[in-house]
Amino acid sequence: MVVRANQEIYEAKTQEIARQLLIAQREGGSIFSSLRDRMRWDDKILAWAMSNPGLRVQLFRFIDTLPALQSKPEIARHIQEYLSDESVELPSALKGMLNFASPESPPGQITATTVSKAVETLAQKYISGENIKQALKTIERLRKDKMAFTVDLLGEAVITEIEAQAYLDSYLKLMEQLAEAAKSWKTVPLIDEANGEQLPKVQVSVKLTAFYSQFDPLDEKGSEEKVTSRIRTLLNRAQELGVAVHFDMEQYIYKDITFKILKKLLMEDEFRQRTDIGMTVQAYLHDSKEDARDLINWAKERGYPITIRLVKGAYWDQETIKATQKHWDIPVYNDKAATDLNFEFITQLLLENHQYVYAAIGSHNIRSLSRAIAIAESLNVPPRSFEMQVLYGMGDKIAATLADKGYRTRVYCPYGKLLPGMAYLIRRLLENTANSSFLRQNMEDRPPEELLAPPVPKQEGEIRESNGKANENGNSSVAAPITGGFPGAADTDYAGEHARNLAENTIASIHQQLGKTYLPLINGEYVNTENFVNSLNPSNYTEVVGKIGLISVEQAETAIQAAKTAFPAWRKTPVKERAGILRKAADLMEQRRAELAAWVVFEVGKALKEADAEVSEAIDFCRYYADEMERLDRGYNYDISGETNRCVYQPRGIAVVISPWNYPIAIATGMTVAALVTGNCTLLKPAETSSVIAAKIAEVLVEAGIPQGVFQYVPGKGSVVGSYLVNHPETHIIAFTGSQEVGCRIYANAAILRSEQKHLKRVIAEMGGKNAVIVDESADLDQAVAGIVMSAFGYSGQKCSACSRVVVLESVYDSFLQRFVEATKSLNIGKSDLPSTQVVPVIDATAQSRIREYIAKGKAEARVALEMSAPEGGYFVGPVIFADVTPDAVIAQEEIFGPVVAVIKVKDFQQGLEVANNTNYALTGGLYSRTPSHIEQAEEDFEVGNLYINRNTTGAIVSRQPFGGFKLSGVGFKAGGPDYLLQFLEPRTITENIQRQGFAPIEGAD
Repeated sequence: MVVRANQEIYEAKTQEIARQLLIAQREGGSIFSSLRDRMRWDDKILAWAMSNPGLRVQLFRFIDTLPALQSKPEIARHIQEYLSDESVELPSALKGMLNFASPESPPGQITATTVSKAVETLAQKYISGENIKQALKTIERLRKDKMAFTVDLLGEAVITEIEAQAYLDSYLKLMEQLAEAAKSWKTVPLIDEANGEQLPKVQVSVKLTAFYSQFDPLDEKGSEEKVTSRIRTLLNRAQELGVAVHFDMEQYIYKDITFKILKKLLMEDEFRQRTDIGMTVQAYLHDSKEDARDLINWAKERGYPITIRLVKGAYWDQETIKATQKHWDIPVYNDKAATDLNFEFITQLLLENHQYVYAAIGSHNIRSLSRAIAIAESLNVPPRSFEMQVLYGMGDKIAATLADKGYRTRVYCPYGKLLPGMAYLIRRLLENTANSSFLRQNMEDRPPEELLAPPVPKQEGEIRESNGKANENGNSSVAAPITGGFPGAADTDYAGEHARNLAENTIASIHQQLGKTYLPLINGEYVNTENFVNSLNPSNYTEVVGKIGLISVEQAETAIQAAKTAFPAWRKTPVKERAGILRKAADLMEQRRAELAAWVVFEVGKALKEADAEVSEAIDFCRYYADEMERLDRGYNYDISGETNRCVYQPRGIAVVISPWNYPIAIATGMTVAALVTGNCTLLKPAETSSVIAAKIAEVLVEAGIPQGVFQYVPGKGSVVGSYLVNHPETHIIAFTGSQEVGCRIYANAAILRSEQKHLKRVIAEMGGKNAVIVDESADLDQAVAGIVMSAFGYSGQKCSACSRVVVLESVYDSFLQRFVEATKSLNIGKSDLPSTQVVPVIDATAQSRIREYIAKGKAEARVALEMSAPEGGYFVGPVIFADVTPDAVIAQEEIFGPVVAVIKVKDFQQGLEVANNTNYALTGGLYSRTPSHIEQAEEDFEVGNLYINRNTTGAIVSRQPFGGFKLSGVGFKAGGPDYLLQFLEPRTITENIQRQGFAPIEGAD
């Protein structure tokens, strides 16, 4: 009853304060009125954007692109392309502006100038200054109006270690400049004093991820070491200057590690007594209540308060989309009212513990702010323990009102150039124009009772007490919605501590299991062999992962005959039963996920995250092909009066699967289960270097219930056993993934009709690529560099989809190359089982030698922009970047299958497409561009099976991105797509005349 009474008191007081603030805010002028007078374009742009969703999207996309455009004709062309989109309903004022003949024409130039200035004006509203002089002018104006500030340096996207160090250096310089200026500032008691003590006049806000370019929760120890070193420097200098430091919160994936690093650091003797440091809690996260409680309990233990800035969160769309794409649980509330209610709950929690933490309530929602004031006044919270915060340019009126009423108010002031500030600007525009935005609703003069009503979530239980526990993948408790299509397996989210601990323990356990013997599985039995081969750990070639028994030709014949014997019963096994075995196999893989990923790490040297994603792909193949076969099993009816016509499918016979080492579980599983679920008996001959993992696949299939003889695991020498199986007259299907040379040989041999062979063999072959990524003048270089580094050097370039050529327009060539080189230099090269490693070894000594030969050829053809050294003791090759490569150079034409990239300069986009298409391959390709016409042209003319626009070119997901190419990249339908299983089936048409003596059955008759 006491709690309810308190809530009623708080609510009554909230309404009273909120109405007063709302009236004062609507009546009062802006503290930036002189600036607002200049913002006619700002108001028009926001009004137009709010009135038309299509315009909102295209306008914000153009604004995002604008800083990359280097001339007025480019600006004019992009304005025309974006705003001429059919989804856009333009005001008449803009329609006339876009009606120019060419971007170079005077009207085009005028349009470019006008719109550029309008966007600059818009940016000025949200960015406190582009240089220190402008920022100080803004800060001094704020202080004159009795408002404190915190400065955030824009451009925190850090992809190189040079940029991380520059971020630290920039903050050190900024703090010195602000502290020097502060010496001349008069004391403003409302913001500079509290409870008889002096408060820091200067505060800066920083982001942890910007202190280390490879910041990653999976590499918790390495990230902590790198980040903590730079934070120490920052905090020590801040103390010398009398500057307060606040740590912002970013994406959800970084939340737990951010708190962990800061809590550990601030418990050290050097920093424990500091009360001028803060952290941030985001109320839109389901975890946020528990996070706030944890921070309060930690602050009690620490014995000295810190500030907790409470905000609602700025990455809602990003968090929701990422979780949905990854099949992870969504960490944020999906209802604005739920976030608002949670915000009020945490506000009360912080204020009730004001002796342990200082509350900084960051919002532009008058109700949220009023609730905080109501609780603070009811609890007699001391002034030092409580302040209000708003964003520069978004909450200027409410900030002025709060300051006028005597509340300590701080303005969050982004500072820096327009280019690095564009991401921030877009986030602010999205907030301002969102339907749920309080600012927008207030601009629309909604009635006070609607604006100030208590938040009521749409769904019962949307706000609930958190138990602080995440699922075993480290996620929160609300599942991402499936919006249609195939629901794939979720990769492990290593942001969760449980997931990291499980991975670490499993890797240690599997390491103890290395060196065992693995025998072939023939006709349901494991058989001894005369010959064995050691599968070695590429990270440490003295370490034997497993001893593999290799079958003889005689044993291969036994396997073929066993498959032939098993085929009649297997082909008649109901599809539902065959699909059930695949689904059981998927479940078993899910249960053994951590173990299977660890085997991939050790046997083929793949980094853990990529190994885990490969297990997901194997699981997806099992479930997707099970679904697809059930769909195909229904057949197709084309009945007409008096006649039935049915198209059905039957299996072909015996399938030989020759799988590669670079995707040892995903591709091997995918080809194998596709053959099995379609009713074919299947022999899996893996690459020698990945035969232990293939043995694990065999274990799973046997446990799932595959009958003896239907599936057989037959490791053997490719030149002997592989050739024997390919050429065997009883073989019906060959599914191969590997080199072009071997694939073409298989294709040719399979075409030969053997004695006693009564069928033509079907060959499914994926044979690699020489994949190009085009970077044009409008590309987001932060995005392009990060994506290309991942595409080129993930798994040391040992992916058929890896980027090995970067085709860059000359206008951005130098800037791209410089950042590409520095980003690559920032990667960690090392053993695959180390969480800090981004560049792993290549597969074996032969590959290492071949790659080195190509590097030597490249040095004779082009300029070496980067050649990194590599560790000893494993099959390591350091990343190499060649610059100024000619399109016809050997390193630009031949597949290298290693961490070697050729960067090619072109004059324009058309030439870029021609260069990209000028190889024998057509597998994957990429484009980084924000020019609509370039994207449209690439979709039409870029000759690749998988085209990736503004993202990395690797990591195709089953069903979502069916994978495969053409030209000399392969033959057959795309894996993981709706046509793939057709290759393993023979279609049949059955027609029956159902007339008897002139009559036919009548549909629906008794």
